[in-house]
Amino acid sequence: MKILAAILAALIVALQYPLWLGKGSWRSAWELDRALAAQRATNAGLKARNDALDAEVRDLKEGTEAIEERARMELGMIKRDEIFYQVVSPGR
Repeated sequence: MKILAAILAALIVALQYPLWLGKGSWRSAWELDRALAAQRATNAGLKARNDALDAEVRDLKEGTEAIEERARMELGMIKRDEIFYQVVSPGR
């Protein structure tokens, strides 16, 4: 009877091994959940960046204000018959 109990106990331990330490164990499932949450956070950041770029592209295609603003800020351009004043701080 003791041998049968020992065999059954060993069988239970052998069946529990994959659940706790095997390929599809609780630990690996927890690690996959953590990796999935990190990837979702990364994807959310990338989606926000893509949405901002998409809005900028749409604005550049549809309106002239965005193009004018970029020309003024990045290239220092001014309109015809427009007067440009540059204010310089003393000591610079």
